[in-house]
Amino acid sequence: MANENKGNVLAIGVCFALFFMIAFVTNFAGAMGPILKNQFGASNMASQLGSAANFFAYFFMGIPGGLILKRKGYKFTSMLAAAVGFLGVGVQLAAAYCGKGSAFTVYVTGAFIAGFSMCLLNLVVNPLLNTLGGGGNKGNQLVQFGCSLNSIGATLSPMILGWLVGGEIAKANVGQAVPALVIAMAIFAVAFVVIALSKIPEPHLETAEEKANRTSVVADIAATLKFRHFTLGALAIFMYIVIESGIPNMAMLYMTAEKIGDKANPAFVGAAVAGSVCGFYWFCMMIGRLLGGFIGGKVSSRMQITVCSSLGIVLMLAAMFAPVQMVTIAGKSFPLAMVFMVLCGLCTSVMWGGIFNMAAEGLGKYVPMGAGIFMAMVVGGLMLPIQGYLADKIGFLNSYWMTIALLAYVLFYALIGSRVAKK
Repeated sequence: MANENKGNVLAIGVCFALFFMIAFVTNFAGAMGPILKNQFGASNMASQLGSAANFFAYFFMGIPGGLILKRKGYKFTSMLAAAVGFLGVGVQLAAAYCGKGSAFTVYVTGAFIAGFSMCLLNLVVNPLLNTLGGGGNKGNQLVQFGCSLNSIGATLSPMILGWLVGGEIAKANVGQAVPALVIAMAIFAVAFVVIALSKIPEPHLETAEEKANRTSVVADIAATLKFRHFTLGALAIFMYIVIESGIPNMAMLYMTAEKIGDKANPAFVGAAVAGSVCGFYWFCMMIGRLLGGFIGGKVSSRMQITVCSSLGIVLMLAAMFAPVQMVTIAGKSFPLAMVFMVLCGLCTSVMWGGIFNMAAEGLGKYVPMGAGIFMAMVVGGLMLPIQGYLADKIGFLNSYWMTIALLAYVLFYALIGSRVAKK
């Protein structure tokens, strides 16, 4: 029994590390935007290809990943995720040593490979932590701790990159990100070894009877999509991904652009300060998740998403029309508009869980397939270059009209689209 408990402690520790890595690696791709612009002369649109590639992988791995988890179990899937994550970050690292003609392509390819790992990890860590905790309140508590570490990873990612680059954004290059990439690879390697040596329970592994009675995956997908509220919810998740990542990604580009057109950018603050500001956006998400957990038992997901999407629209408008002036907080000066951007983290914090809860209501046996479809819909991140294109054409702040439109759909879903048909 003592050895079993020790093994569980190790496995729980690994899950926490993987929770951290999901956000760290995902947000690192977004924070790399200014480097891709300056080293390779990429447009704002092209600078978002790293993030887009990472999310594009979810489209291919969402449903297959759920099947792998069901048929091979937690241990195999988490080891596979760690191995693929190591490979993906390794390819991104290789971009630092490639010629200028191929480095950009190599980096984006690495981000795409890492996306497969992030998808698998997202499928594994929540149910695995709940299982290791024994389910119930203890299991839920472990998941909440994991989500907190996820937010810490998201907070640190742009901060660390900004610190590595420093203030000379014009000289920034992928090579400066090497220390963070090496640390990420080391965590994946250690996680792989620890998981391989750990005894992990497999309560949800496919039984022989379930294997003999397998139904068509296509049929299950079609049956799940017949639930109108679920289909509209899947579309809401597609849009939410763009909202969540687009806000800090565009903010990072805005604050690190020395010029807008032929004129000096009055909002330019350098990579270090910009990374800190964007890091606080993710910190606000962590605070919002903790608050959402406290009030979740008393306030419905529908009410939470209604309030947060409405407030998000107000904050976006405030940021877009705020006077162009600098504010100083904790010794760091940055544009007033970024104060409202940072606060948007409170609004996006509960959207993923809230939308999923509303969409999964009444699905019954189709909940697992619904989870796989939800992971596939993270492909919405492919729309990030569209926002980058808008930034090229109409300006960084005006590109947030796209964010407002997406928030309006989320509000519609909370108020109307999420209603479960009586039938």
